[in-house]
Amino acid sequence: MNSIWKVLIADDEPIIREGIRQSVEWSSFNMFVEAEAEDGEEALELALKYSVNIILVDLNMPIMNGLSLIKKIREQLPLCKIIIITGHDEFTYAQEALRLNVTDYILKPVEPNKLNEVLDQVVEELESDTKQDEFLEMASRQIENNLSILREQFFNKWINGTIKNRESIINQLKFFDLPLSSPKHILVIQCPEYVANKPLLSDKDKKILLFSIENITSEVFDHCSKVSFRDETDLIIVLLWDSISENLYNIVKMKIKEYLKISINIYIENIENDIASIAEGYENCKKKLVSETTISPIVRRARQYIEKNFTDSDITIEQVADNLQVSPVYLGRIIKQDLGTSFVSLVTNLRIKEAIMLLNNTDLPIVQIAEEVGYDTQHYFSTAFKKVVGVSPNKYRKNPTFINE
Repeated sequence: MNSIWKVLIADDEPIIREGIRQSVEWSSFNMFVEAEAEDGEEALELALKYSVNIILVDLNMPIMNGLSLIKKIREQLPLCKIIIITGHDEFTYAQEALRLNVTDYILKPVEPNKLNEVLDQVVEELESDTKQDEFLEMASRQIENNLSILREQFFNKWINGTIKNRESIINQLKFFDLPLSSPKHILVIQCPEYVANKPLLSDKDKKILLFSIENITSEVFDHCSKVSFRDETDLIIVLLWDSISENLYNIVKMKIKEYLKISINIYIENIENDIASIAEGYENCKKKLVSETTISPIVRRARQYIEKNFTDSDITIEQVADNLQVSPVYLGRIIKQDLGTSFVSLVTNLRIKEAIMLLNNTDLPIVQIAEEVGYDTQHYFSTAFKKVVGVSPNKYRKNPTFINE
């Protein structure tokens, strides 16, 4: 359906306005005269009121001259087509108006043939503008509808090292309204139940499960600058631009266990301050994933129990073994075999990581931090902290240059 174009005639001489209105068969151009004005101020008011598409304007009008009117119309109705009506003695004035991107000008007395010719040109321009607007709107809708696909494609290329040019990466981050810097962490989330049951799941069930995991993860990290997506093997990848407590990773695991009744594995790598190094972090996470597959179910369950209860000062290998219904000696041996560390070191490292988070992000006194992470005395905590980090908790808080991996 063709658009109907609204016209405003602005001239201080009634006979000129009448002559213009009567000399054109407006319907043949899909136009109609919406309003007439006898001075520039009235013309501006009516143009804005009706959002007119075309103005025929006399340059020599009272209150506000045509040139001032054109400047204001250009500011407030930039797509409006402007046709100047001018006398021979105003031609230099008209040339100045032409610099304001008016469509054309017509000399007085107005020749109907010339006016029709100019209006024909205006219709062409308006239709061309409309088609361009429609195309841009359609393109915008398509981009919006496919934004998640475009985002996933870009981030997968980035983490796989396909895109390395810094400028290209920055431009894409800008497009997705993300910080224009390297993320601080990359998380890779794997759902063992999904992997094991993937052949048996319908496409709908797969989508629901992965979406649910992403949604819970997003809620936990709601206060962070982040993006999440899936790689080609359906691993969920999360890029975080904020420093995050490791406790939040455990919260993700616990919430997914609570709401979805499934377990997940999270592999985390810190990213150096280099946009191109994200691929290395992704590869390191996948290596951890591969090594995880060699861990026995008993050790995996033991580690989950420890991660949930390491802040309990009374936690012992006997307690964990009793929970799993195995002997403490056997549990200690397979923890060392599968994880390359002892039960005590595993608990200690979890406590020290949590302590580092509290030292960096709170003003809690050292004695309280010691209690929060599972130590009965500040002295015992300080000794364990210095052994792992290399400095005492007080020195670390003053100068946190040591990073516990």
